[in-house]
Amino acid sequence: MELKNWPHPADVVKVIEAKEYKEKTIQAHTDGSKNEHVVGSGVVIFTGKEILSQIKIKLDNRCSNNQAEQLATAKALEVIESIDISGNSPRTLTIFIDSRITRD
Repeated sequence: MELKNWPHPADVVKVIEAKEYKEKTIQAHTDGSKNEHVVGSGVVIFTGKEILSQIKIKLDNRCSNNQAEQLATAKALEVIESIDISGNSPRTLTIFIDSRITRD
């Protein structure tokens, strides 16, 4: 499909804002940030209270805060995909993100 025909993420992605959440087997906390000196992304992934992975990424200063936020989420999903949870229980996941996708 040509890029110009791709649907806008706000039209196809279901975003649920959770006030409360049940304990999941994996929790990921992501963030992106930009100031006049640096642009970066960060991810911390937990199972229970155990840290499975921490990622810090420095981006080019031309990147936006939104790009940093999106990269953090993408990296979290890449790492989560490779995590081997012991036992036969299904993987359940909560990703904590402080961004919103909006479209006017």
